Amino acid sequence: MFVDYAKIFVKAGDGGRGIVSFRREKFVPKGGPDGGDGGKGGDIILKASKDENTLRLFRFKRKFTAQNGQPGGSNNRTGRSGEDVIVKVPVGTIVKDVESSVVADLNKNSQEVVVAKGGKGGKGNASFATSTNRAPRFAQEGQKGEEKELVIELKLLADVGLVGFPNAGKSSLIRAVSNAKPEIANYPFTTLKPNLGYVYFNDKDFIIADIPGIIEGAHEGKGLGLQFLRHIERTSVLLFVIDILDNPKDTYDKLVHELESYNKEILNKKMAVVLNKIDLVDDLSSYKNLFEEKSVFYISALKKTNTNELLKWISDNLESS
Repeated sequence: MFVDYAKIFVKAGDGGRGIVSFRREKFVPKGGPDGGDGGKGGDIILKASKDENTLRLFRFKRKFTAQNGQPGGSNNRTGRSGEDVIVKVPVGTIVKDVESSVVADLNKNSQEVVVAKGGKGGKGNASFATSTNRAPRFAQEGQKGEEKELVIELKLLADVGLVGFPNAGKSSLIRAVSNAKPEIANYPFTTLKPNLGYVYFNDKDFIIADIPGIIEGAHEGKGLGLQFLRHIERTSVLLFVIDILDNPKDTYDKLVHELESYNKEILNKKMAVVLNKIDLVDDLSSYKNLFEEKSVFYISALKKTNTNELLKWISDNLESS
C-alpha cells in the first residue's frame, strides 16, 4: 500500500542523573567527592533512504522512543549515553510540526535530521566541588528528552508529472513509455496511488510520475484532491494529459484552475498539452488551433503513436530546466 502521510509521536531519551559519591580508600581517611555525571539521552533521527518508497512503516508504528542515559558512577565515571533511534524515510520526505512549519526537507539520500534531542546528563557531586565546599552532597537530575508530535509527508521526487482527470489515459501513457505496469481499466480512479516509471530515451533517463486523477474541487480536498496534489510540486515538467474526445480546451482550463487554486507556483513549470486517444478520431484538423502558444502533442498511448516525439520534448526541456 502506498502511504504518503502520517502523524507520529517522538520521545528522545532522558539524561541520566548524576550521583553523590565519595572516595572510600583504606589510606585516604577524607576522600573527596567522586560522583560521576549521567549519560546523555538518545536522539530521534530521521534519515532519508533511497531504499524506502512509501511511509508504510508509520501505518503500524506511530510512537518512537529513544533510550535514556544511564546514571553516573563512583570514581568519576560518566553514565553510558542512550542509543539513538534512527528511522528511515523515503527521499522526498517533508517533516512538519503540528503548526505545519517545516522542520526538515529530506530530499537527498542519507540526509539526516535530529527531530528530538536527548536530554543532557545531570552532573555528579564531583562537578560541584569548590575550595569552599569540598564535599558537596548533591547532584543534578538529568534533563528530560524532547517529545513532540510531527507530521510526515512524502512528496515524490519525479522529473515529469502527468496531470489529468480520471480516464484521460495517464496510466496507459506511463505504461507505454516506461517500465511501470500500472493497473488500467475503463472506470474512474483506477489509479489510487502515484506510479513512478523509469524512462530511458536517447541516452538520457528520467522519472515520470502518474499522479492520480484530479476532479473539479480537488484543491478543496474533493476526491483524491489534496492527498496527491502535493506530489506535483517537485516535478520539473508537467504534462496535461487530456482525452481528445472530452472537450480538450474546457478540460485544460479546469485542470489549470485546480492547480492554480492549490499553488500558483506550479504553473511556472515547463508544461505541455498531451491530447490522447487520437486513434478514436478520424480528423484532427478541428483540434489544431485549440492551444495557441503551447506545446501540444497528439498521441495514442494505447498504440504508442507519437510517443517518441513527446519523449524528445521532455528530454530537451529537462536538460534546459
